[in-house]
Amino acid sequence: MLKFCPLFSSSSGNSVYIGDNQGAILVDVGRSAKQTDLMLKNMGIDVDTIKGIFVTHEHTDHVCGLSVFAAKHKIPVYGAPGTILALKQKGVLTDKHVDIAINTDDISVAGLNVKPVRTSHDCADGRGFVVTACDGITRAAVATDTGYVSPELLEAITGAKMVYIESNHDVAMVRTGPYPYPLQKRILSNIGHLSNDACADVLTALINKGTTHVTLAHLSRENNTPQLAFDTSVNALKEIGALNGRDYILNVADPENTTGITLI
Repeated sequence: MLKFCPLFSSSSGNSVYIGDNQGAILVDVGRSAKQTDLMLKNMGIDVDTIKGIFVTHEHTDHVCGLSVFAAKHKIPVYGAPGTILALKQKGVLTDKHVDIAINTDDISVAGLNVKPVRTSHDCADGRGFVVTACDGITRAAVATDTGYVSPELLEAITGAKMVYIESNHDVAMVRTGPYPYPLQKRILSNIGHLSNDACADVLTALINKGTTHVTLAHLSRENNTPQLAFDTSVNALKEIGALNGRDYILNVADPENTTGITLI
């Protein structure tokens, strides 16, 4: 069994807790150390159970609190080689930290098996992560900040019981919204963010292959709404005969968690 808990999810900060009875990891620390400590306390999570922080990429909304949090709690930081280098260049990682470069090979932390998988984003060296519990069976996938889901990424997350996947924007809202054209182009590109429609397409490939829980993540406040993201995925899955509440459970991550921990 895995405990899965998105602490924060938005352009203002992202962080996910994944653990079991042996220990836990965080994926990203995108809010301040103080806010992260408080959220963990509110969720009833003992910070001492966290044995590693896995960083998807170096953008501020994923590492804002990383430097202080990791140093304060003496937790090693794991990231792709390019991510570790970028974090050092930004001064986020210093000699106060233990940092470990990982590429695409599996690594074991606190009894959890973590598989890094390349993502497509305008960052140094982005990764998603697939985490397997100590039972060797139950898996949870984190796939955010990617302009598209590559065959490699799709293969890695297929069969995961929990899929935490980006449903960042509605394409029409981006194109008709207030963002300048260069920013629109970046968001909609293959190194931008995953749209509601693209997310829904991925989910239709995952349902009936082991995925029973889905959480939509990293929604744009300007170019999306929780209801629109939810409806886009539910309607796409309905077209293949899969119903929410019967064949799967779909949720939308709150900017700040108000629902607690999901057990999978």
